[in-house]
Amino acid sequence: MKLLLVEDHQDIAGIIFDFFEIKGYTLDYANNGQQGYNLGCENYYDLIILDVMLPRMDGYTVCQKLREQGIDTPILMLTARDTREDTLEGFSQGADDYLVKPFDLEILEARIKALTRRRTGETAANTLNFSQLELDLGNHTVHRSSYSFSLNPTLFTILKLLMVRAPKLVTKEEIISTLWGDDEPEGNVLRSHIYQLRNQIDKPFKHSYIKTVPKVGYQLIPEESK
Repeated sequence: MKLLLVEDHQDIAGIIFDFFEIKGYTLDYANNGQQGYNLGCENYYDLIILDVMLPRMDGYTVCQKLREQGIDTPILMLTARDTREDTLEGFSQGADDYLVKPFDLEILEARIKALTRRRTGETAANTLNFSQLELDLGNHTVHRSSYSFSLNPTLFTILKLLMVRAPKLVTKEEIISTLWGDDEPEGNVLRSHIYQLRNQIDKPFKHSYIKTVPKVGYQLIPEESK
């Protein structure tokens, strides 16, 4: 899971980083609102942890501007101000949850997991669905009609990202960042992985779900839109 932390208090940021990185999360960091807004617009994140009191642009404004740009990433706001008005202000600007400092890190993680489950549409069976595709998040298997295909970790990650965002487009940069972070391998490796994924879920069928938007990225197209 990839998170963006926007927090100007270095000690709090360090504690959050240590806790989540040990658990296998990937985090980007911004220490002011303007930088947080820019990162939120430029990159894909599973969730944004956003402090309210920030230099250059406060958290409410960051949240509002991200929503105005069509960024639907779940936003969990952090604040030291525990008033009804502050809470309502956060929700009115598009926040999905609100946590008051000081907070328990286990509670923060539980809130993050709840918000990301809600976003991805995971069901009790732990699956994602798009048109006639069903992705089992537990065993990395995709089902289409009466066929089932097991995906390697890379193909699973790509398809999950496409299904979470479907039918919206996912840029090449977002996929590369999710797969490799700043360590993108040389050559057009992503294209090769997309080719492999197409061979599994599209090649045997009349309709192709994966659409390439030249020089931009990829998206899933439902059968009824063909």
